[in-house]
Amino acid sequence: MSVKDRLKRLTGEAPAQEQDISNKEIITELRRKIDALMEPRERIERRPVATYREAPPGLEDLITGEEVENSCGRFYFSRNLFRGTAAHGNHRIDTLARTDMDAAALLAGSSELARMNMADALFLDTETTGLAGGTGTFAFLIGLGWFEGDDFIVCQLFARDFSEEAAMLAFLREIALEKRFLVTFNGRAYDMNLLAARFVLNRMSDPFTGMPHLDLLHPSRRLLGHRLENSRLVTLEACVLGVERHGDVPGFEIPQRYFDWLRRRDARLMEDVFEHNRLDIISMAALVKHLAGILCASGEMMSVHPADLLAAARLHHERGNTGTARHFFGCVMASENRLIARDARMALSLMHKRSGLWEEAVKLWEDMAREDPCDLFAVEELAKFLEHRAHDYLRAIDLVERVLSRPLAQRDALEYRLRRLRAKAGSSGHE
Repeated sequence: MSVKDRLKRLTGEAPAQEQDISNKEIITELRRKIDALMEPRERIERRPVATYREAPPGLEDLITGEEVENSCGRFYFSRNLFRGTAAHGNHRIDTLARTDMDAAALLAGSSELARMNMADALFLDTETTGLAGGTGTFAFLIGLGWFEGDDFIVCQLFARDFSEEAAMLAFLREIALEKRFLVTFNGRAYDMNLLAARFVLNRMSDPFTGMPHLDLLHPSRRLLGHRLENSRLVTLEACVLGVERHGDVPGFEIPQRYFDWLRRRDARLMEDVFEHNRLDIISMAALVKHLAGILCASGEMMSVHPADLLAAARLHHERGNTGTARHFFGCVMASENRLIARDARMALSLMHKRSGLWEEAVKLWEDMAREDPCDLFAVEELAKFLEHRAHDYLRAIDLVERVLSRPLAQRDALEYRLRRLRAKAGSSGHE
């Protein structure tokens, strides 16, 4: 199908009979149809842009920093120091520097982190020209954070236009090569892929290749997502870290802010973007501390949400920390929340079952069945034990019959088990 016929389909015109016309007429006709296609887009209202009578302030007027020059060019550099005595939400900065590294290694799924400390971490977050990714997306602001003693440093690299990208990436490489592991929030899926592409386009090697990486999105979902509306960083800040943002620029507005900056060079457009990025960096450090605190909670368990402890117990179990998982499950069983306590009992009983600790498992099932005679999980597990391990068919039959005598929504599995138990009891001479 020719370009002309495709244009006719897009504009809804019926195909006309081919005519013998010159190339000039064909080109004129194509231009007319392209204009017709573009006209609806031009009618879309653009977002109003604020106008100011006075000359726009420069970056140095509103954002503390300076121009940095290296062999690849220039860019704008901002550095902020947060003293250890300062607070970020529920945490003091100096406590963030003393995060348990065994717990951090568990969060990352990398044993290498256990041999490091928080001074080895590089926190990273980018602000870009779009969220779709791809080689056309440009990281115009790269936020970095690290600990120096008890203090926390946030450095921000800003490309004032597209020509400053190479200088900014070269500076980023220098900093990254001094650190031993990376911390991001959803960076594994977005930031790092984007930066890897930009390094390639600028003919630079990627300093993050092979670097241990703790991405906080997945462990946040594992440990906290069960009780939150979503696992966005701003939600975690408000509901878990005790951080409130006032007048924060929405993330979806940030790309347009940069495009407006390129046209007008008004630092007021970028001031809130720098602050947004700065808060993201500090909140990541606080989130590492909070998540690690859940995983290594001991005497502080009473201050941790029981559902978070339950999630931590499951994570410990999955990672092979059997003793710690049992301890956590045992603590959650004492929770006043009966549903959470029951889930902990279920999980712990199945751990005992898989380990062959039948006495401990049976005790938990009997306690659950005693408290709630219609607890199908406990009754079925007890019936399985009596049938397959103890071979006490009569006791199993009595247990199942007592439960079936009550109103139950789900009866099929128990009725099938009862028929099988009766058959086994009959064949063994226990009528």
